[in-house]
Amino acid sequence: MPSKKVLETKQGIVDELAQEFSQAQSIVLAEYRGLTVAQDTEMRTALRKEEVTYKVIKNTLSSRALAQAGFNGLDDYLTGPTAIAYSKKDMISPAKVLKEFSTKYNKLVLKGGFLEGQVLDLDGLNRLASIPGRDVLYGQLVFGLMSPITSLAFVLNAIREKMEAGAGEAAPAETAEA
Repeated sequence: MPSKKVLETKQGIVDELAQEFSQAQSIVLAEYRGLTVAQDTEMRTALRKEEVTYKVIKNTLSSRALAQAGFNGLDDYLTGPTAIAYSKKDMISPAKVLKEFSTKYNKLVLKGGFLEGQVLDLDGLNRLASIPGRDVLYGQLVFGLMSPITSLAFVLNAIREKMEAGAGEAAPAETAEA
């Protein structure tokens, strides 16, 4: 049995992790076994760019911290070497970046995740990863808002041009009659 000091240290780690996890928008679990150092470094750089935290933690500590943070039901995915990716700002980024790298490098295997109170299996993670990024969604929103306005402007411009063309033809006819 571990000493009291070791248990206190581990409990401190669990408490810290639980605090971090409780602020996460979503959590993605993946098996990283087989990635080269260069591949792992490339993936971690992409994750940092998207403000996603990526950690490799002992499964027992992860399980306790996740449960303490309210992410229950992930114990089935905490087997073997498991990395945890999460973001405090964007719920889609962890799944999107890890999905991209799991496609690029077959050694990275997505296991499961957690989003808005629900455990996500592999299909759920794939659906989450397929959602466009924040910038794309903003662009689609702006386009959707601008489309009716743009259409109205084209219609009004066409009416104006037609009226000007009609007024221009009437003027020479009037001068010929006079």
